[in-house]
Amino acid sequence: MTTVGKIYRTQFNNRIKDAIETNEGVFVVSFSNLSGLVLSDLRKDLKKAGASMFVSKNSIAENALKELGHDALADRVASQTAFVWTSADSAAVSKILVEFSKEKENVSVQGGLLDGRVLADADVKVLSDLPPREVLLSTLLGTIQAPLTRLAGALNAKSRDLLSILKQYSEKKGGN
Repeated sequence: MTTVGKIYRTQFNNRIKDAIETNEGVFVVSFSNLSGLVLSDLRKDLKKAGASMFVSKNSIAENALKELGHDALADRVASQTAFVWTSADSAAVSKILVEFSKEKENVSVQGGLLDGRVLADADVKVLSDLPPREVLLSTLLGTIQAPLTRLAGALNAKSRDLLSILKQYSEKKGGN
């Protein structure tokens, strides 16, 4: 016969594994001595960025991560643990988490997963320094368009030069 505690742990374990497998970005945050209001404010900020937060027992978090083959991340689980997962812009979510950990001394981002790749805490900080997705896309578009713009400018310059030469020749011959 299965005990209620075992059913409870199994459900939480499955919830964590499903969320890790279905989301592009997952961050592991350790915290201690935070009030419910502070966590609620963090949840609201994360929700605006398209992310959600799930607080877990350390043993359940470690088991779920190890079952998925992320032993390096499972070893970083410490203190009280929260998972933050998102399918939206991971850079924006990491920026919120890094700024929150700077404001609160008893909060630290332990690492995460981005498209199945394990991130160290330093990688999460680098990710938070990236500009928003829209800025990156516009930069990429500008980079793609630049050669075409230069080509069009070069073609126009040659035709302008030809017209200028023809006009000068015409004026030299006494025409308008």
